[in-house]
Amino acid sequence: MAAAEPLREPTPDGSTYVRPQDLDWKPTRFEGISIKVLYQDSEKGEMTCLLKWEPGASLPFHRHPEIEQSYVIEGSFYDHDGIARAGEYVWRRPGSCHETHSDEGCVILAVYRKPNVFRSGAGYGADSD
Repeated sequence: MAAAEPLREPTPDGSTYVRPQDLDWKPTRFEGISIKVLYQDSEKGEMTCLLKWEPGASLPFHRHPEIEQSYVIEGSFYDHDGIARAGEYVWRRPGSCHETHSDEGCVILAVYRKPNVFRSGAGYGADSD
């Protein structure tokens, strides 16, 4: 069996296999937060990604136009409502607003149905191509 590509086209049956360990962490527009995009449909605004937060990183105040789902793989992150630690999951309702922080750093699997809306515009935090 040949070595898998980091991302590849769907199989004839519709599966797309992704090897996150073969993807490079890409910087976002937010200091101390890097991203690996696992799935993206730009037309619909959907994205599934891994986010790596360095210790002390923060995501500025933003609104979720649709549900946001986060599973913490390692470390922890928090907002005014609470903290999510490794092995825990949090989701946020459409229209919810918050600022998020990580004192110790973390790696999160995040699922978005629409990009976050920041005061400076919309986006997931990845630099535009």
